[in-house]
Amino acid sequence: MPIDFAAAMAAHDDDLAYAYDDAKTMLYALSVGMARDPLDAKELSFVYEKNLVALPTLATVIASGARDVRTLGVNYALILHGEQKLTLHRPLPVSASLLVNTRTKGVYDKGVGKGAIIVSEIAIRLAETEEPLCTLETTHFARGDGGFSATSGDSGTAPAPHPLPDRAPDHRCVMPTTPVQPLFYRLLGDRNILHADPNAARAAGFDRPILHGLCTYGICCHAIVKTLCDYRPELIRQFDVRFSAPVFPGETLVVEMWRDGDTVSFRALAEERGVVVINNGRCVIGQP
Repeated sequence: MPIDFAAAMAAHDDDLAYAYDDAKTMLYALSVGMARDPLDAKELSFVYEKNLVALPTLATVIASGARDVRTLGVNYALILHGEQKLTLHRPLPVSASLLVNTRTKGVYDKGVGKGAIIVSEIAIRLAETEEPLCTLETTHFARGDGGFSATSGDSGTAPAPHPLPDRAPDHRCVMPTTPVQPLFYRLLGDRNILHADPNAARAAGFDRPILHGLCTYGICCHAIVKTLCDYRPELIRQFDVRFSAPVFPGETLVVEMWRDGDTVSFRALAEERGVVVINNGRCVIGQP
């Protein structure tokens, strides 16, 4: 059935209860490549409970499953994760109890045979104080669900991606991945067999399991915290990307960065294939 625009926009959940602990904080950091050198004191602070700190992109796994676009009636077999945005209202604690609200922010019809874009928002606050913690905005590309707007309407023109500067990058950070990285990352909540089962990967058109897009997202944050923030995660205020190609575990990622004041534009390439895997990245760095 075609997307019902009014019903999709009305879909929401309020005050969903979630919690995470320091073990999840440390597992997340390990899963995006922190502490490959366990003698590196700055990286150790992300994976060891003494003076533990949290990476900002941990936010993407602290309320896993809070929003499921399948409830909007789309063909989930043809869904792609297109973009991810994150706004931090305060630094993430290393453990917390949470209250989560979700809603549909926009539904954009690209036309019959061209798919649809669905933007969902997840607003997370601390349960104890009701303080806003972070806001996630996830864009899904529903490849099989275009053409509904003639009967039910849509949200108009989808927002344009963040443009990258037309100059050579100011910084480059090389971030190796490992063959087992998705097997660690999936323990954070995303058990999609595409990231673990070789037969499932081949059935989907890949010769082997691929890395989670949100793992690549976290690796990019790791690179920027390392390169531009001197491992001070509390400086990150915004972290937005567009996913452009899959990563195969074991590939080397090269994160290219352009710094313009508080705004860092970035992208990531799989070095071995010369393919851009994360594009139109935008990170805002502020004061704590």
